[in-house]
Amino acid sequence: MNTAAKTVDVQTGDALIIVDIQNDFLPGGSLAVPGGDAVVAVLNDYIDIFERKALPIIATRDWHPVNHCSFQAHGGTWPSHCVANTHGAEFAPGLHLPPDVTIISKAATPELDAYSGFQGTGLDAVLRSLGVRRVFVGGLATDYCVLNTVLDALEQQYHVFLLNDAVRAVNLEPDDGVRAQNTMIEQGALPVQCRQLQ
Repeated sequence: MNTAAKTVDVQTGDALIIVDIQNDFLPGGSLAVPGGDAVVAVLNDYIDIFERKALPIIATRDWHPVNHCSFQAHGGTWPSHCVANTHGAEFAPGLHLPPDVTIISKAATPELDAYSGFQGTGLDAVLRSLGVRRVFVGGLATDYCVLNTVLDALEQQYHVFLLNDAVRAVNLEPDDGVRAQNTMIEQGALPVQCRQLQ
């Protein structure tokens, strides 16, 4: 796998995007990602870096109605999860989101599914209003919402760093996560780990 530069200077024009660190995607949740809880502490380290430099931090979340089209009961693929204003939709209690975090809710209407934080949201407008040119993306799950968020960011001409120490995959098929990471890198995302940031 390709690696990013040995060190990456986090600077003005950078933003951290934390994807869907919600209770339903953690162990015990209705759509748990294997090992999903392991990314929380690592993401907190990234949050510390971006907070210290007063740079934007964005957290995306699934925010579904009870009759969402992605739910199996309504013809979709997944069990009911991240229903708006329920415990399952809340951010992980151990995730240290700052008070000024920007929250992006997606797939909030019954008929629209969205794996990407950019789809049907104001995320691109928020980033552009903040002068963001580079995004650092981690969270859950590698093979769905992280993948699609990264690909959309690349399509929108952002420079993308994939936080490959802060993602975990659903892996409905073996190696889905590895394939997703390879796809993101092939499309232009640079893999990076927290220890490389300064």
